[in-house]
Formats: sequence, C-alpha cells, structure tokens
Amino acid sequence: TAAEAAAVQFVRAYTDLGRVPDATFAALAQHFTPRQITDLVLLGGYFVSLGSAVHAFGIPIEPQYLKWVTPPVPVPTLPARPHVVFVGAGAVGAYVGGHMARAGHDVTMIDPWPDNVQAIRERGLQLVDIEAEHTVKVNALHVSDVQSLAHRPVDLAFICMKLYDTEWATALVKPWLAPHACVVTMQNSLVEETVASIVGRERTLGCIASAISVEQTGPGRVMRTVPPGGDAYTVFRLGELDGTITPRAEQIAAMLRACDSAKVTTNLRGERWAKLVANTMSTGPCALSGLDLKALFEHATGRRVLIRLAGEAIRIGEALGYQLEPVRGLPAACWAAAAAGDAAEMSRAEAHLLEAARRRTPGGWSSTAQDIAKGRWPEIDFMNAYVAQKGAEIGIPAPTHVNVAERVKALARGQLQAGVDVLEGL
Repeated sequence: TAAEAAAVQFVRAYTDLGRVPDATFAALAQHFTPRQITDLVLLGGYFVSLGSAVHAFGIPIEPQYLKWVTPPVPVPTLPARPHVVFVGAGAVGAYVGGHMARAGHDVTMIDPWPDNVQAIRERGLQLVDIEAEHTVKVNALHVSDVQSLAHRPVDLAFICMKLYDTEWATALVKPWLAPHACVVTMQNSLVEETVASIVGRERTLGCIASAISVEQTGPGRVMRTVPPGGDAYTVFRLGELDGTITPRAEQIAAMLRACDSAKVTTNLRGERWAKLVANTMSTGPCALSGLDLKALFEHATGRRVLIRLAGEAIRIGEALGYQLEPVRGLPAACWAAAAAGDAAEMSRAEAHLLEAARRRTPGGWSSTAQDIAKGRWPEIDFMNAYVAQKGAEIGIPAPTHVNVAERVKALARGQLQAGVDVLEGL
C-alpha cells in the first residue's frame, strides 16, 4: 500500500542515510499521525542501537537467526589489463568502448545488429567528436558469436543495452565471466538490482554517463554533440552498490578516463536519481516536440516543461530518501524551487538551459527521439513512467510525467504527430 511504502522509505532514510528529507516526512504524514511517526522513529532507533550493541560486545547470533545475516563478501580485484566486454555497441557502448580500445585497452564489443557488427569488423569503429574524428580497430561479436568468449573469459563487462533488454543482456554474458569478474550497468534509470539478481550483488556496479550526448548515426559510426566534460564537469560517476570505495572501482574509473572525466562515487543512488531527473526532463519532450535538444532548450515553453518535470521528479526522489546530486550542473533545490514558482530560481534555471543550448551543436536528439525515428520502442516505462510509478507508491503525484509517458507511447504507435504544440498541452 502507499502507507506501507511511505513507512519503508522513511525507515530506510532514517537508518541508511542518518537523516530524513522533509519530503519523506511529508509523504509519511499523509498516512500516519504525529504520534505514530514518533513511534516509528523510536522503533527504528531501537533496532539500530540494538544492532550496534550486539556488534560492539561481540554477542554471538543464535543459530536460528544466522540465515538473516549476510556475511561480508571480499571484493575481488581485476587483472592489470582486463578483458573488457561491452554488451551493446550502440551510441554509449560504442563511444566509450571505442575510446577505451583507442587508449590500448583489451576491448570486445557484442551487438545484436548485424550491420553494425559487420561495419566495425570491416572498417573499424568511427568516433566523431566536435573537434576530431577517429577510426578504431576493435573486436566485434554478434550475439550468436558470444560462445567464443569461452576461450577468452570476461574480466569486466559493461551493459549498454536498452533498459528493457537488461535481463537478457546480463544473462548473455554471465556464463563467460571469470571468477573475479564484475558487471557495470552503464544505462539510464535504476537497474542495478536487476543486474545483481542475475550475477550477484558482489559483482555489480553502476555507472552514470552524465551529459555525454552521443548518437549512433549509422553502422559502426557514433557522434558526440557536446564538448568533453574534462576538469569542468565529471561525466562518468561509478559506484559500488554499498557505497564503498574499492580498488576495482578506482581501476575502472581510471579506464573510463580514456573517454572523459570519471570518478568513484559513494552516493550511487543519489547520482542515479539525479541522472533520471535530467533524462526525464528532456528525453520525452524532445521526441514529442520534434525539436532537437538545442532547439528545445531555446524554446520558451519547452524550458518551462523541462523545469516542471524536474520539480516533480526531484520531489519524489527526495521523498524516497535519495540525497540528490546536482542535476545538469545545478543544485536540485534550484530546479525544485523554480518549478514551485520561485521567480529568481526560474530565471536561474532558464539561463542555465540557454547556456547549455549555446554549447550544443544542432542535430543532437534524445534517446527517445532516436528510438522512435528508427522504429524502435522507447524506454519510457523506465523513464517518465517509472518516476510517476514511484511517486504513486508513496502518494506523490507526477502528472506531467504521466502525460509525457502517455504521449510518447502514442507517438511511438503512430497515434500522435510530433510538434511544438504538444509542448503547450503539457
């Protein structure tokens, strides 16, 4: 129920984060009295204190309760030069994997599109940046060739497929993982738990590719439409599920720096939700309006829609207990205040979007717009629809996200015509 979900999120924030965001309190107050909330705080505090005392005094746990205790699992290390496999050689996978290969790393790419695999094999992978173009020779396999990895086990796998392909893509590479191997989901939304359910939590990491803006323009060819983040903006944020800094995470981050700036984060979930906010601001409106991202950011109504979407998603994320990182380079509080009607913050948010438009080249499209243009089903159920679903679970409505999700599905089915007038309807 919504009440149970609100209570779970409250206790999770209280015990895991050590603080409860105001939005989480507000969601709880819709279902419980002040006295009940006080009881919940004291109950949670009691169990946290009890656990600490048991640990401090070294009190042995009774045998019948051992099944509930998960012993710490040592984190394995990676070889000095790991065999890296990218499951998905689309825009992100090909761009990141291509630059890794260009830097001398041992990279193999797996992709279900035969023309893409053939192009990479015959002429190499073409990487187009704003200031340069590179052709990289890299090993490429079709999904039907994956069994050849039996002769070269995988040390490090990146999942770069569509979100609805996460389960089978992870299962595809699982049999060929070396005993010490780990799997990184370099996708949008929050799918770490899906990957972990297949390969194990101890083998799973998450990586956010923030503001990377890449597009596959043809078989074996990928274009990036924004400058590198470099020292000014960290593009890759990699993290363990438990938030610890491990040698393997540091090693993977160092490898990612062959492509762009990278760091290890202790706040993977907060990074994830912040990226989800950024994605859901623009991915649907770009497709629905027929405007590329540069033009969308320059469009007055478009900017207001983006800010409204940000505000709804931020409110839900904070209620879920996430400590949100900056969204598109601005504090989450700025977007939330702008969406709530703060004139000064609205001006700040709009100016930020206009500056982002100035830095963009024309022709950059969101993943949803690209999918629909290519006749593929969009990832909207893992984007705006997911935000609305999580909001509904804790009693916080997200009407703009619901409307975007419904219209994107209609657009994908051919029941709606894209145009700037659709933005007015949002």
